[in-house]
Amino acid sequence: MPQTLFDKIWDAHLVAPRADGRELIYIDRHVLHELHAPHAFEQLHKQGRPVRRPDLTFSMQDHTVATQPGRDDNTNPSGAAFLRAMREGSRRNGIRLFDISDPEQGICHVVAPELGMVLPGATHAVPDSHASTVGGLGALAFGCGTSELAHILATQVMALKRPKCMLIRLEGSLPAHVGAKDVALRLIGNLGVSGARGYAVEYAGAAVGAMSIEARMTLCNLNIEMGGRSGFVAPDESVFSWLAGRPFAPVGAMWDCALAHWRTLKSDAGARFDREHVLDTSALEPQVTWGTDPSQVLGISARVPDPSAAADGRRPAVESALAYMGLAPGMALADLPVNRVFIGSCTNSRLSDLQAAAAIVRGRHVAGGVIAMVVPGSTSVKRAAEAAGLDRIFRDAGFFWGESGCSMCAGGNGDRGVPGERCISTTNRNFEHRQGSNVRTHLASPQTAAASAIAGRIADVRQLGSL
Repeated sequence: MPQTLFDKIWDAHLVAPRADGRELIYIDRHVLHELHAPHAFEQLHKQGRPVRRPDLTFSMQDHTVATQPGRDDNTNPSGAAFLRAMREGSRRNGIRLFDISDPEQGICHVVAPELGMVLPGATHAVPDSHASTVGGLGALAFGCGTSELAHILATQVMALKRPKCMLIRLEGSLPAHVGAKDVALRLIGNLGVSGARGYAVEYAGAAVGAMSIEARMTLCNLNIEMGGRSGFVAPDESVFSWLAGRPFAPVGAMWDCALAHWRTLKSDAGARFDREHVLDTSALEPQVTWGTDPSQVLGISARVPDPSAAADGRRPAVESALAYMGLAPGMALADLPVNRVFIGSCTNSRLSDLQAAAAIVRGRHVAGGVIAMVVPGSTSVKRAAEAAGLDRIFRDAGFFWGESGCSMCAGGNGDRGVPGERCISTTNRNFEHRQGSNVRTHLASPQTAAASAIAGRIADVRQLGSL
């Protein structure tokens, strides 16, 4: 019987069924971060259980690390205890730690693929909801809670209810200044924040095939924002070339063997999916959220919706979002004044994201009164950007250029807006108060964020010449 790619990966990692209907899935590698892993380490310590495969486990300092140059543990005092606990737990369990001074430190979802820790057809677990970012390489990744993490560390298996399969086909070609972030936001807008709940989502089609590997990771990163259990793209020759030579990727005869297997990782002709969705990207314009969840999104030329037109009992949610965001029905999204711009996070902080933003910023300057920040997703990305002179472009334009970390994504390191600010952010969530008390967050692509920083208002990057 023809199989989906999900079925192939799942079945290859199936250890045993459980009486409660869940299945035990073997986890190939996992990457931890300091916000949740120390609690899991403590649980294991109290239970007298060791980490089963420390050689397949990696620790990152990313959520609470300060981004200021010259940072140390005390630059963000509220994160110091997490950093110390991560060091001690990793040391006690023999786990490789990427500390704040490590040349490869960064956001777990950025570092894991760039070092080749995650490979096509592999399973991956992270105590973070955006684990499926690495699905851009053809891996099957799952977020987990602290108690789940302790179980995974002790057993190398994860208990999961088998998801259903969804295929999302992205057809056509992407217009200029429209990227994976815009595609993902449009999908969430179309399907809703629970549209993929209970599904593992495979992204396919001409538009996906034309995307860079970094763009595919952005697409998979946002899969969780429409409720997906995991999201991935079938690996192809672009993925294999991208992985070749990375530190944790196989080499020599093992590479040849792996490559032969990876080339089988595709859904069979005639494989059946439980649900399919098609989006033609050819006429897509840059997307910007107007509300307080990622599904409340519109094209840059659109106007804020009227609650009276909301369907399916959504009127109260629309009214609440408009009140929090300080918007009125019929207002244009374009030209809304902004106070702060943030370019970074596991969604959009890779080198290609920074290159796209720098191309907009070059030779221009941040508008008066706007605070603009760029935080690379890893120290490796930061080095590469600086070697290419991107940091100078941003600094000359008036941007803050930070050390790598999660930064303003959830504000866990002290990088937050102030009450009442309107912020354009390349992150993945625009929930109330997420980036600071009463901060109003609009999600957008790096290009749109960069153009908005220069204009001092939500800007259509396609009209760059008029800025």
